[in-house]
Amino acid sequence: MLVISLAAYYHQSVPSINKLFFLALVFCWIGDVLLMFNHLNELFFMAGLGSFLIAHLLLILSYHQLSFTNDEFKGTQRVRLSFPIILAGSGLVVILLPRLGELKIPVIIYALVLTLMVVQSVFRLGRTSPKSFWLVFFGAAFFMLSDSLLAIDKFYQTISFAGVWVMITYIAAIYLIVNGVTAHNEQVR
Repeated sequence: MLVISLAAYYHQSVPSINKLFFLALVFCWIGDVLLMFNHLNELFFMAGLGSFLIAHLLLILSYHQLSFTNDEFKGTQRVRLSFPIILAGSGLVVILLPRLGELKIPVIIYALVLTLMVVQSVFRLGRTSPKSFWLVFFGAAFFMLSDSLLAIDKFYQTISFAGVWVMITYIAAIYLIVNGVTAHNEQVR
């Protein structure tokens, strides 16, 4: 219900919604529903993963749309800022790779798209309000943390209270991203 509530809040808070962003929230919600049943069958996990993959692709596209064309930061500055994110995303894949079995390719693709989603949030630096940038960036980073905790718990080593930590970071992620996108729309007005 959280994602539905935040999607409704976003829809009511901006005069003109970004359709790709709204659709990303819908796919997050679908992923949430599917993952609630992953204990019944591995197909629910795969379908949830696919839904979140689509959500991340939509977030990448919407972050690009939710940016101004003025460019006060150089491309090299953005690349430098995105390097730790790329390192974290690829590092986790390297650690998990020997334990992924049949899921190697889907998890690698998912990790790549997730990492690109966070990098695209970095590329908004100087192209939106500072408030929008930081909220979306921290939200994207929390999304990566949430998915990383889920992957470590599922494929590498059991984490105490993993479900709680995954949900706390996921809720923070969606909340921050929605508020960051709303802040961008406030600046546009």
